[in-house]
Amino acid sequence: MSYLIVPLDEAIVFPSVSANLQIDVGDEDQVFLLTRREGEFERVGVVAEVIERGHGPQGEPIATVVGLRRGLAGIAQADSVDPDALRMEVQEIHDGQPDDDHTRELAREYRAIVEEILELRGADGRIAAFLRSVEEPGALADTTGLSPDVSVDQKVRLLDTINVTARLELAVELQRERLAELQVRSRIRDDVESGAQAQQREYFLRKQMDSIRKELGDDEASLIEEYEQKISDAGMPEGVGEQAEKELRRLERQGEQSGESSMIRSYLDWLISVPWSERSDGKLDPAYTRQVLDKDHAGLDDVKNRITEFVAVRKLRAERGVEKDSRADGAILTLVGPPGTGKTSIGESIAKALDREFVRISLGGLHDEAEIRGHRRTYIGALPGRIVRALRDAKTMNPVILLDEVDKVGSDWRGDPSAALLEVLDPAQNHSFRDHYLDVEIDLSEVVFLATANQLDPIPAPLLDRMETIAFDGYTTAEKLAIAKGYLLPRQIKRNGLEADEVIVSDEIINSLIAEYTREAGVRQLERELGKLLRAAATRIASEDAVESPLVLDEEALRKALGRQKIFQESVERTAIPGVSTGLAVTGTGGDVLFIEATAMEGDKGLVLTGQLGDVMKESARIALSYVRSHSEQLGIEPEAFQREFHMHVPAGAIPKDGPSAGTAMTTALVSLLTGRPVKHTVGMTGEVTLQGRVLPIGGLKQKVLAAHAAGLTDVFLPYRNKADLDEVPEEVRDTMTFHPVMSVEEVIELALEPVGHAVNVA
Repeated sequence: MSYLIVPLDEAIVFPSVSANLQIDVGDEDQVFLLTRREGEFERVGVVAEVIERGHGPQGEPIATVVGLRRGLAGIAQADSVDPDALRMEVQEIHDGQPDDDHTRELAREYRAIVEEILELRGADGRIAAFLRSVEEPGALADTTGLSPDVSVDQKVRLLDTINVTARLELAVELQRERLAELQVRSRIRDDVESGAQAQQREYFLRKQMDSIRKELGDDEASLIEEYEQKISDAGMPEGVGEQAEKELRRLERQGEQSGESSMIRSYLDWLISVPWSERSDGKLDPAYTRQVLDKDHAGLDDVKNRITEFVAVRKLRAERGVEKDSRADGAILTLVGPPGTGKTSIGESIAKALDREFVRISLGGLHDEAEIRGHRRTYIGALPGRIVRALRDAKTMNPVILLDEVDKVGSDWRGDPSAALLEVLDPAQNHSFRDHYLDVEIDLSEVVFLATANQLDPIPAPLLDRMETIAFDGYTTAEKLAIAKGYLLPRQIKRNGLEADEVIVSDEIINSLIAEYTREAGVRQLERELGKLLRAAATRIASEDAVESPLVLDEEALRKALGRQKIFQESVERTAIPGVSTGLAVTGTGGDVLFIEATAMEGDKGLVLTGQLGDVMKESARIALSYVRSHSEQLGIEPEAFQREFHMHVPAGAIPKDGPSAGTAMTTALVSLLTGRPVKHTVGMTGEVTLQGRVLPIGGLKQKVLAAHAAGLTDVFLPYRNKADLDEVPEEVRDTMTFHPVMSVEEVIELALEPVGHAVNVA
């Protein structure tokens, strides 16, 4: 059938829908509404009935139409449309009325979706009533075209779908998309509104709480303000300040009554306690440094020279603006020596000389890595590590921190503290040290770290690599006398409530006290014995009415206060019997004299070792026996002498002994036993022996020589390659002793044993 074409640009009118069109339809009762997009007509349009004609305000023609049914534009006529007539043959399409279950289910789903959409949009209820009044499936699907949210493309697709069931499926799909979009919008709107309401509610509640607290005199706001002021005054670096502000906001949101508030407050207190912006002015004056060290300590010239050099280098680098070098600026001085030699006290003197704060951290027996790095905040009772606590105690970021007893650090399932110390002591890393508790970067590059140790062997190699060692080898008798007179005696007089002119202690009494009551590398025991002597004097002065002034402390007073003599020189007596030699060793308390005893007995051929010897000393004993057996002819020993069991013993079995320096003494003891020639009582020896009889170099020569001197020995046999180390021995000791650098054990045997004429017959 032919109809007048009414073109609709980018618009669609569905069946059963009315529209006002600005067009002259003449006398036509029905027209064909056809959508035109980009100059092209669509193929499916709507046959509409003209129900009213009229004119607009400007006199333009207006027609009111209502859609009746779909129509398909004829293909042949569509390509030859008369632009003047605008008429076209149209094939009308009537919707069927499918009555299957699928179509009915789609219709129910469609109504449910649209009603939910209307509810979300808050639409008038009459629209839902109109929707329920539409019974035909095709007309129900066409109602999708009434929605303003449906695009022209979607409307064209809906109009082009001739099959009613397929059209209803498409309508359901489009409405689902609309529903999902509306649900998301609704959820976002609800979240925004609820958030705004929560903030508003929190604001009002906080205002009410502030008012209540003000009435009760408990103002939490003042607490927050107090923390804000402390954070502002702390001068924190940018990253640390941001972390502090973040935690403060958490505290403010949660309130003081929250279970977590105490943890946050503890964290903020620790963060504020670190002196982020505090620095000591410091002093870099080598002359002043040496003056302070000489005033506080006697002797130790090598140590004082190295510390003075350390200060001088820092001064020159600072004055000349030398570019920062972590290896030069961050040298870790490690003071190594026996107990009582003044390592800790000289650390205090260094801090005094640099005019910086001093903090001591004891690492002895430390096993938990968290003691250095701190505990993580997730643990109950968590605390920062000792480094952070040291900075807090020092109240500056550039103190002198002494790591005491670094060789006593252990490791177990809780971690390895020495590994944590690597970051602390490495100048290339410690500018960004991170404590587990604070979890912020801390700059330790300005801290002067010192370390002390009794021995180097227990210190892990990676940690030792970051240290520069300074040896404290102990004091001679003359140095001990000077220390006692200049430092220990005045200090003990003051501690025991005495006046300097009330007592007199002569040099002879102090020398007797050193020789007969102490045997140590340092002076700690010497100070204790002086304290006992002066306490006895203080008791006499306080309890007796008539006491001569000043009170002279003679030998009788010494014996009465300290008891019988405790230290005896046994070398003459011990080595008078063949089979005994005197070795020199280094222990954790300094140098010491070891007597090596050897004997032989009937029994199985073999070697028995006693005296709690370590693996190295056991090997030295076996090497000594093997050497003597292999050189028996050269040494003048009959082969039958080895058909016995040998027993080698190092007295003081309760004390563990180990180290590569007893080979010469063990070999000499065996040769003495088998030849019947005693070892000279003035001889001490040190050095390790190979199977070929070579004497290998050793360490700790100065401490061993000082021990030999204290024991009354005058001849010391040492490895030839250690000859240069004699320069470290004090001159007053070298002048009283004779040293024999040897390359082979044959030289030791030849010179250390008594001549054959002095032999003692051995059964």
